[in-house]
Amino acid sequence: MQIGGLKKVSFSDYPGKISCVVFLLGCNFRCPWCYNAEYVLPELIRKQPRISEKKLLDFLKEKKQFLEGVCVSGGEPTVNPELPEFIKRIKKMNLLVKLDTNGSNPEILEKLIEEKLVDYISLDIKAPKEKYAKVIGLSKNGLEGKFLEGRIRKAIEKSIEILKKGKVDYEFKTTLVPGFLGKGEVMEIVKWIGFAKRYRLQNFWPEKTIDPRFRKMKPFPLEYLAHIKKAIAPFFEICEVIP
Repeated sequence: MQIGGLKKVSFSDYPGKISCVVFLLGCNFRCPWCYNAEYVLPELIRKQPRISEKKLLDFLKEKKQFLEGVCVSGGEPTVNPELPEFIKRIKKMNLLVKLDTNGSNPEILEKLIEEKLVDYISLDIKAPKEKYAKVIGLSKNGLEGKFLEGRIRKAIEKSIEILKKGKVDYEFKTTLVPGFLGKGEVMEIVKWIGFAKRYRLQNFWPEKTIDPRFRKMKPFPLEYLAHIKKAIAPFFEICEVIP
């Protein structure tokens, strides 16, 4: 498993749990405002120091009396074919596992859920369905572009359906980005998702973004996120704002 980073303790990444965050290398999206570029872009991945799986597992053994769970993030974890076996080794330590995913590999999500390898899934909804390929940096012109957009949309929709079956605890999450994703886009996303358990609004943060132009962009005021939350809260059991 290609491990590029480790956040040793977090009180916010896994709702209600004390966790660590493991960052796996590689991603199939290129969202311009992503602030984990070192885990996404091949030219930066080559320079990123690796953490051996043994070192990570040794850390978990040492800290498992303190930690309640492990967040597996990235990049996009599901692009790694070794993911199920990697999670099995974590689960053997009686730790909870939360998976952060972009939802592009619903078959893997279904496998992880059916094999009871994940306890919580956070699905990052990047944009309204009509704008997906453009927002994630994979849009192309012509028939190829239409095929790509349709394939991505179908994958995301299937992942949404899988989570809403309720076989695993879950949340949907969206990052709000000035000029790209505001109240109008969030309302479109909410209509797409439909009624669901939990939705988290995350404010954009201008740090180490894939597209350098976003590093000078100011995030939305928190009052704006609170305004959107008030508008969409009736559609979810739980609706939260992440500053």
